[in-house]
Amino acid sequence: MSHTVITGRAAAEFVPEVPPVTPPKPLRRKRRNILPYVLVTPAALLEMFIHILPMLLGIWVAFISLNQLNLTNWLGAPFVGFQNFANGLNPNSTIGAVFFATVGRTLLYTILVVGFSWVLGMTAAVFLNSQFRGRALIRTFFLVPYALPAYVGTIAWAFMFNQRDGAINQILVDTLHLFEERPFWLLGENSFAAMVIVNIWQLWPFAFLMLMASLQNVPNDVYEAASIDGANLWQQFLKITLPMVRPTNAVLLLVMSLWTFNQFNIPFVLFGAASPPEATLVSPLIYQNSFGSWNFGLGGAMSVLLLIALFIASAFYIRMVLPKGKDKDND
Repeated sequence: MSHTVITGRAAAEFVPEVPPVTPPKPLRRKRRNILPYVLVTPAALLEMFIHILPMLLGIWVAFISLNQLNLTNWLGAPFVGFQNFANGLNPNSTIGAVFFATVGRTLLYTILVVGFSWVLGMTAAVFLNSQFRGRALIRTFFLVPYALPAYVGTIAWAFMFNQRDGAINQILVDTLHLFEERPFWLLGENSFAAMVIVNIWQLWPFAFLMLMASLQNVPNDVYEAASIDGANLWQQFLKITLPMVRPTNAVLLLVMSLWTFNQFNIPFVLFGAASPPEATLVSPLIYQNSFGSWNFGLGGAMSVLLLIALFIASAFYIRMVLPKGKDKDND
């Protein structure tokens, strides 16, 4: 290969050609896409008017003396500070004693309803997770309580419980001979048991539906390998089923607990505006103080206390559950 060598004067006069340098284009500021904000705005406005503003109004009502005398001019109701909270939290007063007894009863009610609903839902989900003839029909039958409107199902239970010669007493007294006399189910101590039964009947299909969907993601190979290794059904449930559905259980128990603790529809349909003292929950108690005795300030204070308690309990529950799930996923 031959190379051309420039020497002498020609080398001194030789100037290499340099391509012209184009000035950099000015950086254009990216235009922000406002379409997501436009799409979210209607939902944000509805959330503000339906939830946020009424919640703020309820908090404000808790700090004023609002009753039937100044209800028409509620903006001019006198400000009483924490007086409504003091009345509700004073265990020595009649109102405070009733409030604390109702909170304890509501906690027991929540534990019973959520516990039995979860056990029934998990049992049905594990039972229907295997293949057999007629599984689709049984699954549809299990979802009937959840598919029915809540008021329709509760009214049907109210008819069965309300009559001494109703279906409940005929089964328990005439068929099973569990009672010598026909009890009243919507009065006295039996009213609490009736309310628990109705709520379990309505809630357990939801637990069954969520757990059944979660079990569909568990591969059958894991159960087959465990069976080959000698694990029985109970060991497979403890070592495979429960760990695999743990994230679903964490959300499911929290949602069911919040729903049950705030329960208002079932007591209102079963007992009316005034629940029996043995079956009064927190939400019906707030309704009775607000619209029964026309003490909206006290009802608002109880609502705020309920909101704070549920928020703290939910935050503590999430804090205790989520880090373990993350650590397990990272492992």
